[in-house]
Amino acid sequence: MVLLLVGCSASQITPWIQQEQAKAQPDTQSQPVPPSTTAGGPAPLEARQQQPPQSSPPPQDRAEQAKTASPPPSGEAPAKQAAAEPPPEEGKLPSLWPFLTGESETEAETPPPEAEQQPVPQAPSEAVVRIALLLPLSGPNARLGTAMSNAAQLAMFDFADKRFEILFHDTRGTPEGAVNAIGQAIGDGAALVLGPLLSSSARAVAPAARAANVPVIAFSSDRTVAGDGIYTMGFFPDAEVERVVTYALSRGLRRFAALVPNNQYGETVVQALRRTLRSGGARLTRVETYDPRARDHTAVVRRLASFGGRRQALLDQVAALEGRTDPISRRAIDRLKKRQTIGEVSFNALLLADGGKRLQAIAALLPFFDIDPAKVQILGTGQWDEPGTGAEPALVGGWYAAPPPEARADFVKQYKSVYGGEPPRLATLAYDATALAAVLSRAESGPDFSRQAITAASGFWGRDGIFRFLAEGIAQRGLAVLQAGPTGSKVISEAPTTFQSLTN
Repeated sequence: MVLLLVGCSASQITPWIQQEQAKAQPDTQSQPVPPSTTAGGPAPLEARQQQPPQSSPPPQDRAEQAKTASPPPSGEAPAKQAAAEPPPEEGKLPSLWPFLTGESETEAETPPPEAEQQPVPQAPSEAVVRIALLLPLSGPNARLGTAMSNAAQLAMFDFADKRFEILFHDTRGTPEGAVNAIGQAIGDGAALVLGPLLSSSARAVAPAARAANVPVIAFSSDRTVAGDGIYTMGFFPDAEVERVVTYALSRGLRRFAALVPNNQYGETVVQALRRTLRSGGARLTRVETYDPRARDHTAVVRRLASFGGRRQALLDQVAALEGRTDPISRRAIDRLKKRQTIGEVSFNALLLADGGKRLQAIAALLPFFDIDPAKVQILGTGQWDEPGTGAEPALVGGWYAAPPPEARADFVKQYKSVYGGEPPRLATLAYDATALAAVLSRAESGPDFSRQAITAASGFWGRDGIFRFLAEGIAQRGLAVLQAGPTGSKVISEAPTTFQSLTN
């Protein structure tokens, strides 16, 4: 199923496109893009238009079409690809749109059938629009880079017209490779650069991009790389912390602790936690850090639980009762010997800022050191947003902030049908960035990659919900709060559907 990334209106977003069916032929000047019944990639809401349904090619044809449009192997010249747009599925409505202008748009007329046979002279505004995609297609992050390039190609097929080309450039996952790639991209006439992935690479390409006045939309989650024509649309941990902790405060939790890696990510998480608790009138009672390279986290979880002191309190209590022979004392001793500690921990909410196997290994130690998830609400960041998080029983019932899952679920289904595998979490960044570039390239007055267009206040609706770029170049997102379960997660606090609701 093809999804539509729609621009958010200033006051209201309706992710579903109202559809009606009629018979007509497609416009030959600008191939229609097939929408779906859910929101997914960037197209302005005001400009939604209804067009008649067309027949759809067999799914396997579309899969083969996407598979043959793969990025070049390492060392080869970047591929220049024009978007091949398949007809929409039967019963679905193609949609054409100019970019968001803030004014209502008039509905485009459907050309008569004979127009399909007539050649249309190409106006100057129909010149090819070249976009560069900088990704690590070789090196240690090659698998992720290849998956992101696959996602970008899906967005091309979903949104781009025949004027739109992507130039694939391999950064090799290094700043030096990124500098070489940005030079080639600018030399090839790229009007916009998507990527690179890593913050060091994004920082390295900035001088050349600014000198050439070519905007860059990077995939990093490092705020420090953004600004002065460099935008970044990664997932920011401080925004995730603020969202889930604010929700926890609304549920009456007031005493918080944090267990975080001893790195920049962990420091960012703790700073955001302190800031959010300060504004919410709650307390941060304990913070523990650990080496993310360590294999054993027993000692740090033991410290977090104040296990030594609580264990000693238990032993002291048993010793005080040992000399007594009355029935009440004997029953008390029997009960105490079944426990590990006496007393509760100093917090009723614990933020675990990690993901994957390390998160599960740390969480498994919590009950062992008498931190009861039934009494302490476990919280997480977007790193929890991976399949299998709830496979660890201590994480079941935990809350974390992440983009709303509905549109991404459709993207995963689409990706699997074309490429045959599960896309990594970051693949949606490449999809949304490419879809946004395709829409901006089709602005009514010509391709518009200006600061005003990229930072449109109403924002866009993508595979990861609503997003917009702030003046400083970072992406602001509408996040949901999810609860981890043994077989998956469920939304317990819906993501906002407009940025107006975030500011009210």
